Amino acid sequence: MRRYVMRGPVSLLVAAVVPLAVSALLLPLRGHLANTNVALLLVVAVVAVAAVGHRMAGAVAALSAAAWFDFFFTRPFERFTISNSSDITTALLLLAVGLAVSQLAARARHFEVVAVTDAGYLARIHEAAVMARSKPAPAVVDHVRAELVDLLGLRSCRFEHGSLLGRPPRLEPDGSIVVGRKTWATDELGMPPEEVELRVFGNGRYIGRFMLDAVPGSWPSRQALLVAVTLADQAATALESSTRPVKAA
Repeated sequence: MRRYVMRGPVSLLVAAVVPLAVSALLLPLRGHLANTNVALLLVVAVVAVAAVGHRMAGAVAALSAAAWFDFFFTRPFERFTISNSSDITTALLLLAVGLAVSQLAARARHFEVVAVTDAGYLARIHEAAVMARSKPAPAVVDHVRAELVDLLGLRSCRFEHGSLLGRPPRLEPDGSIVVGRKTWATDELGMPPEEVELRVFGNGRYIGRFMLDAVPGSWPSRQALLVAVTLADQAATALESSTRPVKAA
């Protein structure tokens, strides 16, 4: 089954709603189910969100779970107030575990990509990661663009900042390519004849996309496509840092 990763503002909305929905389902059991068990079930919801989302989605789910646990399952009920010290501890642990899970899930997806790559691919990822944390965003984007051309056998590649026009084929986070609503058989057909978009997100927010124009007859491996997604993530790191407000000293 093709792996699905939630992106964009919708992922944050889902992350906030899922713990609320689980809390609503558990509400009839209030008084019959220990609060520690309720917290564990909410952690399961956070894990589910983090597994198909990103760091920010997992963090939002953890905050939502802690808030609704407080609201529905601690006295006084239906108020964001906790009077019992043990419930305070449970709520704090729920929040801490949920945040930790969201980070671990994001790291697990990264390591899943790295695990299927060889030394040459790892060198590309390492170099891009170092640049993402030490070079200006435009330099990182240019570096990733050049790497994508070489890695995927492209005729050309450009980065479009903030634009999202048309519905071109799309390279997904799991390394598959989707044309319309169907998965393109890259192993049998090679790259699509038209440009393929590789979207770039930072903390769930759409930033831009690389437009990949493949040389006819280009047949990149699934590993190469996964590495391309990881390289784009490094560009996202640099672009996100460049737009982050600087705190006054």
